[in-house]
Amino acid sequence: MIDPTQVIEAFGKKTSSLLVPTHTHSPSPTALPTVIPNVPIYEKVGETGTKTLWVVFVLMFISTLAFYYLAFRVPVQKRLFHVITALITTFASISYFAMATGDGNSFAHIVVKEAHKHTPDTVEHIFRQVFWARYVDWALTTPLLLLDLAFLAGMNGANITVTIVADLIMVLLGLFAAFGRTDGQKWGYYTIACIAYLVIVYQLVVPGRRAVAAKSNSTAKLFASIGGFTLILWTLYPVVWGIGDGARKWSVDAEIIAYAVLDVLAKPVFGFWLLFAHAKNASAIDGFWAHGLNNEGSLRVGDDDE
Repeated sequence: MIDPTQVIEAFGKKTSSLLVPTHTHSPSPTALPTVIPNVPIYEKVGETGTKTLWVVFVLMFISTLAFYYLAFRVPVQKRLFHVITALITTFASISYFAMATGDGNSFAHIVVKEAHKHTPDTVEHIFRQVFWARYVDWALTTPLLLLDLAFLAGMNGANITVTIVADLIMVLLGLFAAFGRTDGQKWGYYTIACIAYLVIVYQLVVPGRRAVAAKSNSTAKLFASIGGFTLILWTLYPVVWGIGDGARKWSVDAEIIAYAVLDVLAKPVFGFWLLFAHAKNASAIDGFWAHGLNNEGSLRVGDDDE
């Protein structure tokens, strides 16, 4: 008698080779080139940059106190340069305090595209920290610096107005360029800002020198020296911008250090130089500056005493 289990086992042995798929060699698919998405790059301030901001804040604050102290030591008729210079470092102190405490900044989004022959194009997203508080500072302090030079030279109102407007255009376009998303935007704003700076240079060199020629020899020499000093420093600002925010060849910390050196030279050093050098030749300004509005409400600036 045949055991049924033996039949099932025999049948299973004969058919297993037919039911179970056998391994066959087939060519493996070739690996397709893949593109790994780039991780966003953040370029921001480090420990060195933060310490630099604090140091400059302290220097600006101490200079501000010194300028106000010097202002109260002279009659109100001779405080014009003292007040303007003190306001310059006051705004700079506020700006550097904001930047040192982590305020007054934002990230500019920069997109860098790279084309490849055999793989898809890659896109790199870079976020660079831009301290917009610095541009607010410049928009307030650089017109005051120009007023110092303009009043020293005795420039007329028309030339002063053109100089200040060109300065504001220069600073605002620098801010727009810092946040430009494309190279066309960035360098386009930068170029127009440089043209505005050339207008400032022309106003100080040509009408400024013409106006100061009517003053004393010592005042003319002071204007030539301190004006030339200012123009040299101001020429370095767009150079730093082009290397830093523009081409991104410098880190944010290196950019902060470069601007810090220029700001200290252009503001406190400029202010002390101007006040001490011009102290002996400072002329009194009467009228509205010293006495305000008269009873009739008319504005009298520099009227001759009768």
